[in-house]
Amino acid sequence: CYCTSRASQGHHCYKRIMSSNTKRGKIILFGDSITQMSFSAADCGWGAWIADRYQRRADVLNRGFSGYNSDWFLKFAATDEGKADLFDHDNVKIVTVFFGANDASDLELNPRHHVPLERYKSNMKEIASLARGNFGEDVNIIFIAPPPVCHDARLKFQKDKYKDKATGKLERTLDLSGQYAKALTEVAKELELPCLDVWTKMQDSSSSTKPWQEYLSDGLHLSAAGNKFVAEALIDLIDDLLPELAVTPCTYTGNINSSS
Repeated sequence: CYCTSRASQGHHCYKRIMSSNTKRGKIILFGDSITQMSFSAADCGWGAWIADRYQRRADVLNRGFSGYNSDWFLKFAATDEGKADLFDHDNVKIVTVFFGANDASDLELNPRHHVPLERYKSNMKEIASLARGNFGEDVNIIFIAPPPVCHDARLKFQKDKYKDKATGKLERTLDLSGQYAKALTEVAKELELPCLDVWTKMQDSSSSTKPWQEYLSDGLHLSAAGNKFVAEALIDLIDDLLPELAVTPCTYTGNINSSS
């Protein structure tokens, strides 16, 4: 760690983590629309938070696919295009795996997106295996469980979007998303990998400063507040896993961007 002068006297701290012959590391985000939208400027996406936090430490690559479930992701990963897009990257330090919001769709009301629970668990293991196989055994894999579902907000979204054609039936529910969140924590425990259980953490009043429903923009996807919630929880987890990536705010300015 060394300090250079700030303007007239200040101190700008920069903790060096890369030797001159080491490439900057990468963080890759795998997931569905909640991940694709994580770079949203309008909603202060959680992926953008991560990229901002670790600038000069790691490049963040978004590989989220709106509408995808874990089945579709694996089918894409098996194609030449998918292999190049998802895995043709070097020096990957962290992979986040954030599926379940679509997989947990009701079988009868949304069979197109529904993935049976046991296959979902198997898919999560396969994605982890692919990450290790392509990025190396030392890559840090972080599972992220789907968020809770707010029924009232989903019904309002449905009515606003489909008007008179709205069915008034919920194809995604709090109970279903909870089952898939629980299943993912079981997979993470079995594989001895960390899991950010968003479903549980959001609803835990000791972890939240707002009613959890406010963390969702339409009852399913994250609002700006929800993106911040996920980002802060994920940053805490990353800093525990890889202390060398951790960014300490400048003692004098409180800034992190120029100090990372």
